Amino acid sequence: MKNLTAAIFALAIVLAAFLLGKSYVDRAKPAGNISVTGLGNADFTSDLIVWEGEFSRFNPNLSEAFAGLKEDREKVRNYLTNKGIKAKSIVFLSVNTYERRKSEYFEGKYIGERFEGYELSQRVKIESDDVEMVESVSREITELLNQGVQFRSYSPRYYYTKLADLKIEMISQATEDAKNRAEQIAVYSGAKLGKLISARMGVFQITGQNSGEEFSWGGNFNTSDKNKTASITMRLEYDVK
Repeated sequence: MKNLTAAIFALAIVLAAFLLGKSYVDRAKPAGNISVTGLGNADFTSDLIVWEGEFSRFNPNLSEAFAGLKEDREKVRNYLTNKGIKAKSIVFLSVNTYERRKSEYFEGKYIGERFEGYELSQRVKIESDDVEMVESVSREITELLNQGVQFRSYSPRYYYTKLADLKIEMISQATEDAKNRAEQIAVYSGAKLGKLISARMGVFQITGQNSGEEFSWGGNFNTSDKNKTASITMRLEYDVK
């Protein structure tokens, strides 16, 4: 009886030591995780154009300068509408006034400034979904020089009005790409993919097609090219079994 009790006690000690050791090992063993990054991208063509230009007048008399600028504004308006741009798409911004002065010197020494006149300028802004037409007008607008209008054309800016929907599609694409990568890694390592632990969206980029632009950690948002490429990354973390 005494030997049986001793045997049972010894077995209990061995079993307790085994369970305690297994618990310690399991607790010390780090969780197996896989972190992957997936990419989603899409090419698209801008469906909205914003173009600005500026015209100016100079005159020693402020009233005459303003009257001349008003005449030029009507010439600009008529030119644009005759080219097919809708009147509601044409916005004239506020008039800027600048006093032009010339520095004067006597025997090489600065003696002051001489007032020459007033330079008035005004910007016109066009926003339209007819991208090709506005592009054409922006290139031909210098024809106004023949009408005596001092006009400066700026580079158009291009946007895409369905960007929110496109972004959702790209997130889905990037997530699927990341999941496929995680499954391949799990298979190659002889493991099985477990549940998703976390998902984080990376930087959203828009670059011009064939523009040579580099990706930026802060994200690019190209407005100078009509044809663009958007890209986004998704970082997923899974546990493995």
